[in-house]
Amino acid sequence: MVSIVREFFLSRGYLETDTPALAPSLIPESCLEVFATEYVHPTEEHRPLYLVPSPEIWMKKVIAATGRSVFQLCKAWRNAESTSRIHNPEFTMLEYYGVGLSSGDNIRLTEELFAALASQETPPRARPPFRVMSMSEAWTEYARADLDALSEPEAMRTACRERGLLVASDAAWEDAFNVFFLSLVEPALPRDRPLVLDRYPAGIECLAKDIPGTMYKERWELYVDGIEIANCFTEMANPAAVRQYFSSQSAKKLSALVPHRIDDSYASVFEHFPPCSGVAVGFERLMMVLLGKKSIAEVLLFPFEAFSD
Repeated sequence: MVSIVREFFLSRGYLETDTPALAPSLIPESCLEVFATEYVHPTEEHRPLYLVPSPEIWMKKVIAATGRSVFQLCKAWRNAESTSRIHNPEFTMLEYYGVGLSSGDNIRLTEELFAALASQETPPRARPPFRVMSMSEAWTEYARADLDALSEPEAMRTACRERGLLVASDAAWEDAFNVFFLSLVEPALPRDRPLVLDRYPAGIECLAKDIPGTMYKERWELYVDGIEIANCFTEMANPAAVRQYFSSQSAKKLSALVPHRIDDSYASVFEHFPPCSGVAVGFERLMMVLLGKKSIAEVLLFPFEAFSD
């Protein structure tokens, strides 16, 4: 499967990258925790370093420097998450960025990737073509809720309480959204074939391009058999917007279990950044669903539990 992925992207003119597993600073993301380590120099001051939760921080620098479409298969690490049939602190990430592509273009490319990887063992629920549905349509179809009418924090909190869901009286919009979505919408999503859930609300902070005149972003997530497999953005290649994102997320990271350094100059990467769209895929999850397995432990040589020995 690794060989097929490489041939798939190389045959389309993508440049394969091999970026560092360590970084002196990271993109601030309040939704995840990282692993911290330290370079111990024999004579000079020790230097903090971090295992990358995604190669994104390096890959975007390559895109800015070359203007090329790129892809990478590599290890990534995320801390403070429970191990489960779909979670492992160390995992393999497949990321690919297509220069000149939109998030819609990447739906079609990802369908082609699934078709290339599918085998006789692949169940129908993991085979293309993908079903495509907007987040708003999913809320209407599976929760009888008008997402467009819930753009304010109190409206979203009220919607939760009316459905018997517990949310704090001062819960942020994104937190209340997640309670509603994870409790009522996500469990009801169809599972007969892969589902692209498109047009995520702009109230969920991320580095995806805004859709003008709407409360949504050019972002989708791919579900297979109810499991999130991939996340895609049309990249927000706007230095001012990236600085604002870094500022907001940095404030939220103050309460992180594992704080990390943040490169305040990173927004300069986007001063001459080409239009592009990127996809991040949990590769073990992808293998799991394409092989009809029930747990990533079935495709991992050494799951995290083996470390206890």
